[in-house]
Amino acid sequence: TNRGIFHGSVNMASIWDLPVIYLCENNVYGMSTSIKEAFNISKISDRKYAYGIDGLTIDGNNVVEVYNVISHYRDICLNGKGPVLVEALTYRWRGHSKSDAQIYRTKKEVRSWMDRDPIVRYGKELIKHGVMTQKQIDELEREVMEEMKKASDFAQKSPFPDPATVEEDVYA
Repeated sequence: TNRGIFHGSVNMASIWDLPVIYLCENNVYGMSTSIKEAFNISKISDRKYAYGIDGLTIDGNNVVEVYNVISHYRDICLNGKGPVLVEALTYRWRGHSKSDAQIYRTKKEVRSWMDRDPIVRYGKELIKHGVMTQKQIDELEREVMEEMKKASDFAQKSPFPDPATVEEDVYA
């Protein structure tokens, strides 16, 4: 949200009342720079005021909150009241690359965010409300991991695509 293309896009969407949800995944860092050093505002969603649009900051690690807020704003946008800006506070557990030594953050900081894992939190909510049992969640996780392994194996064994197909199924 610090790039000109973002601001130009939001400005045009605001002028034309486009049905756009700008979902900003605020993972606390841009490369190794803390957002506290890159922004002069405490909430990225406050940029909504510059464009006269609605928006807010949410807990991006709360699956239910994300779903409810995006569903609400979807309805607003589809009724001609868009665009909107939603800032989802979350965290990037790993560095930006394998060479990122991550010296700019502490293990305590990383651990505190990992303790708010959205998948684990949602699983606890499902159990609390009697939607699933821990056994069902464990089985689902096993099935998903197996499916991901199969997909990865398939991709690794597949030949590279023909370079002549590079422009197929590209929409812009």
